[in-house]
Amino acid sequence: MDFSPRLALPYLLPNQAQKHVTHNEALRQLDALVQLAVQDRDLAAPPGAPEEGQCWLVAAGATGDWAGHEDEIAAWQDGAWTFLAPGEGWLAWVLDEALLCVWSGTAWTAAPGVLQGLSRLGLGTEADATNPFAAKLNKALWTARATGEGGDGDLRYTLNKEASGNVLSLLMQSGWSGRAEIGLIGGDDLGVKVSPDGSAWHEAVLIDRATGIARFPSGGVREALQGDRTYYVDPSGSNANDGLSAGAPLATIAAAVAKCHQVDTNGHDLTIQLADGTYTSSGIALEVDRPLAGGGRLEILGNPSAPGNVIVRGVYPSVQVSAGAIVALRHFRIECSSTGSLLLANAGAAVFIDNLVFAATSRYQIELASGASLTVLGDYEIAGSATLGHISVASCAVMDGGNRTMTLTGTLTFGSQFITAASGGVCALWNATWTVTGTATGKRYSATLNGVINTFGKGATHFPGDAAGTTGSGGQYA
Repeated sequence: MDFSPRLALPYLLPNQAQKHVTHNEALRQLDALVQLAVQDRDLAAPPGAPEEGQCWLVAAGATGDWAGHEDEIAAWQDGAWTFLAPGEGWLAWVLDEALLCVWSGTAWTAAPGVLQGLSRLGLGTEADATNPFAAKLNKALWTARATGEGGDGDLRYTLNKEASGNVLSLLMQSGWSGRAEIGLIGGDDLGVKVSPDGSAWHEAVLIDRATGIARFPSGGVREALQGDRTYYVDPSGSNANDGLSAGAPLATIAAAVAKCHQVDTNGHDLTIQLADGTYTSSGIALEVDRPLAGGGRLEILGNPSAPGNVIVRGVYPSVQVSAGAIVALRHFRIECSSTGSLLLANAGAAVFIDNLVFAATSRYQIELASGASLTVLGDYEIAGSATLGHISVASCAVMDGGNRTMTLTGTLTFGSQFITAASGGVCALWNATWTVTGTATGKRYSATLNGVINTFGKGATHFPGDAAGTTGSGGQYA
């Protein structure tokens, strides 16, 4: 072998004359190749006045003394051109471009200026398959590229997830146990969660992507509504749900009412939509004991076409509205499993009813007291007897409405009287119609202690019953 395998340097051979010539030739090649730096890589013809030791990468289409030496290293040595063929992986620094190039075996190409396609990267620690990028350090700095450096002065850090149901978040840990998480966590609304142990998580803040409105699911500042809202309830639901869709309903009316009191309605109305089924309680089955924060009215709805399919059943009373609450009750049946009134409104409450079904009770079916008001917005049904009567208005309470039909079905008995007004209570149902499908027995009315029953001239037999009504102690019937 006369030449070295990698750089093709000439060997000194046995019995060779003028060994210094061969030695100097090898030194010249080493001088050109070691720490290889070339002037240019774009010339196809030799430069006019090269300096001793300067090198070039011969470009395609070489002419003149460079003809036939494309991609080789042309070195000007001892007043002549020396050509060196590169080996795969050789590096050359191109001076006029300040660029590092590498010979791929077929072409000179710029060495990568960026890291691309890495499968793992570890800074101060080892990356693995679970954490392909891992960094172990005490400080990190991200700063914007200034306009004077060719940037625009901004710095935006972009993260992206595949779909809404995926997670994009910043998870903060202590002792490798999660304590806080911020991001798009299983949805597209921005959320903040915290945890005491890394297992149980509490949703602290949820910001609606469409409105920018922040909610505080675990408590805190009330959410201010930007529109009306409906909570859904189904006996087969769960109170762990948010109740904001029929597919994720709450299980109890009490849970839905509680959620209504947790928000600032901001003047909007709230609706509780009851699915078909029976809502039973050992106490009050449906209670609203204060107005909604921020005003607005609460509507509790059942099934408009089949109100009997939605049953609200409690004990004394089954339904209670008090303390200035404003509530509309529509499209369901009220039952009582003990000795109580079906619907009690007091303490300044305002109740609106429509398409209700009143079952039997040992007290009143509708009991109003202490300045409460009840307005009949739509027709309703009386489907059971009442020991004390259908209606009681007392203590300055008021019941009103007009052009409504109340239908009595079955064999019904009203033990004391069908309607009573006492202590300044007023019942004024204009142009009301009482339709009896079956029979209704008992005294028709009682007005005492300045109570007023105004039929607007319908006469003494206007109300259902088979016995005459009575007045006394300032009570009036008109």
